[in-house]
Amino acid sequence: MRSTAVRRTALAASAAALALLVTACGGSSDDDGAAEGDKAKADRSAPAGGDKGEAGESAPAGDALTAAELEKVALAQADVKNGEVTSEIPADEDIAKDQVSTDGKACLPLAHAQAAVAQGEPAADVKRSWTGQTETESEGSGPDGQDMTEISVDMVRLNVASYADGGAEQALTELKAAVEQCAGGFTASVGSDKLRVAEVTTTAAPEGGDEGFAATLGVDIGKDANAPMKVVVVRKGATIASFSAANLSSMATGADFEVPAAVIDAQIAKLG
Repeated sequence: MRSTAVRRTALAASAAALALLVTACGGSSDDDGAAEGDKAKADRSAPAGGDKGEAGESAPAGDALTAAELEKVALAQADVKNGEVTSEIPADEDIAKDQVSTDGKACLPLAHAQAAVAQGEPAADVKRSWTGQTETESEGSGPDGQDMTEISVDMVRLNVASYADGGAEQALTELKAAVEQCAGGFTASVGSDKLRVAEVTTTAAPEGGDEGFAATLGVDIGKDANAPMKVVVVRKGATIASFSAANLSSMATGADFEVPAAVIDAQIAKLG
């Protein structure tokens, strides 16, 4: 029969290892601009029609939300059916913007997105993390012939930020430009840790916002395949939701993985 104790121990170890990997590669967002957020306007005007315009066009941004308003629209446990949402990021995983740097300024927006640090100068921002796992029956057996379970652990770091004076639209413009200029890779530093991104490729952006962006960062892990880390950014009005996703198995093997769509969709839905 399956060993429940072994399964639980493996899950705990996997989650801890993934947390360390993601932190070393970029952690989560800082609180820069939170003080300014209290001065932001309380109301946001709805985007024109709430829909994208012609190809290449997007709905204009409205007013910036305050930090208190962002807390209400950021992902919460009740918004997802699976996984665990954390609203209080541990101090040792809370990476400040000034701790993130790259060997080329043009690539910095990508490093910020990977680290779930807010782009540019937000009026306010809040952060969340989501960790989830799936279990499948292993084709092999344990040393005593018992059934084994393979566990896949996903982690998503989330930053929800609001901007004044077109800052949200500018942030998306700079991210898209960074992919073009940094497709061949770059080196990012987070404190004393360094991460070599060997390649950057654009992937399909999610639907539901006024404007979206998605890319895969292939991290050099010294093997035949680069380990994928994925960033997804969605703008709705003057608010940007930025997701940084990693999978424990993929970080070790270089195999591709799917960003948990339910997490992305749940956050986009809360932006209105």
